[in-house]
Amino acid sequence: MKRFIVGVSGASGMPLAVTLLNALTWAADVETHLVVSRAAEKVLTLESGISVDQLYALADVRHDPEDVGAAPASGSWRHSGMVICPCSMTTLAAVANGIGSNLIHRAADVTLKENRPLILVPRETPLGRVHLRNMLAAQEAGAVIMPPCPGFYSRPESIQDILNHLVGRMLDHLGIEHDLCRRWGGLPA
Repeated sequence: MKRFIVGVSGASGMPLAVTLLNALTWAADVETHLVVSRAAEKVLTLESGISVDQLYALADVRHDPEDVGAAPASGSWRHSGMVICPCSMTTLAAVANGIGSNLIHRAADVTLKENRPLILVPRETPLGRVHLRNMLAAQEAGAVIMPPCPGFYSRPESIQDILNHLVGRMLDHLGIEHDLCRRWGGLPA
């Protein structure tokens, strides 16, 4: 069984978080540990129309975002990777600078120090200089920066197709098999 941590911070992009958790629910031999920030709770209902309890129901284990003593806060607690989706600029700054003020930040810090995969899905536009510096610092520390930039070679027909493609790329980086997105096969001859 592989354990993955999903952090959901208060940026726009809650449909991505819902799609990610749904995909992880169907993945074989995966246990999900979910941490939702207080700000994310507020944005969730606005953007996705689902309640926090409905989001929690998609995970195997729920952790309080203020519980910095929870299992994911320790390097001795073994897991296979973490995704912060969406990743607010505040969370990005905390991760880039090693500030562990809540469980999402602390779990990300531990994930990096233990050389485990950490994917950050920053959702902001346009990006300011400070945002770009923080992304570079997080990437230099070992994080994968994966802004939700859709590919259109798959010819998406719906927003869900776009979400599936983006989540499929996240799952690729975590080494989880899926059939969420069409793969690039090269240009026709």
